[in-house]
Amino acid sequence: MAQPVRAALAGMILDKVAGPDPEAARARIHDVPGERWFAPDRPIRRVHGDASMFAGGLRALLLQSLHPLAMAAVASHSGYRGDPWGRLRRTSHFLAVTTYGPAEDAWAAIEHVQSVHDRVRGRAPDGTPYRANDPHLLRWVHLAEVDSFLAAYQRYGARPLDADERDEYVVDMSRVADALGVPDPPTSVAGLRDALEEYRPELRGTPEARQAARFILVQPPVPLLARPAYGVLTAAAVGLLPWWTRWPLRLPYLPLAEATVVRAAGDALTRTIRWALTPPA
Repeated sequence: MAQPVRAALAGMILDKVAGPDPEAARARIHDVPGERWFAPDRPIRRVHGDASMFAGGLRALLLQSLHPLAMAAVASHSGYRGDPWGRLRRTSHFLAVTTYGPAEDAWAAIEHVQSVHDRVRGRAPDGTPYRANDPHLLRWVHLAEVDSFLAAYQRYGARPLDADERDEYVVDMSRVADALGVPDPPTSVAGLRDALEEYRPELRGTPEARQAARFILVQPPVPLLARPAYGVLTAAAVGLLPWWTRWPLRLPYLPLAEATVVRAAGDALTRTIRWALTPPA
């Protein structure tokens, strides 16, 4: 009885993140011979292969939206409303290829992202020009992702990293950032915290950011049967955000509930997703 349930749940999840043929997608990344950027024992492999990435990815999107120029680029060019699952698949593919794929394919994924960024430019609603390949914006997006993936893994991951491993994860992510053209990516958790703090004066909740948050949290294109589970996932993601992000995005800050009810529900859901995605022995 458990096996059909596991298979059905895994199929539903993988269809969204990997497309209609997830086994073929996995084979193209994991089974192709060649040198990899990261050895099997590197922290980046442990973090990016865990079910906690679902909450971490949502947190990253919400945190990134607080930079007005980054949000303007997303609102005008990403198509997140018209094709949210397509954007999720592209992001998941990039993370998978750079983390697990052959070095040649990782470089190809980097070059593809850079070519897309070269075409993304415009003006924010206040008239400020932006470019997706602006090193300052690239650095913000990188910082938000590293902080979010790490925060989610430490809260909901199968085997949380110790202090040295957390620093090593930041080092691993800096390799991908260097390839993308991110200037001076941090190489320690302390450096990550300092770099995030440097951006605080630039961050604010724009109407576009609040619209994106509402779309992600309240109006997602999720089947009705999956809405309760998705609600737990979004609550877990919001619960991982720093307190100072809540008001700009008009999100609640309920530390007691987040530390108890939300954490327990998020842990249960993450364990269920992990169970579904782990092949039976």
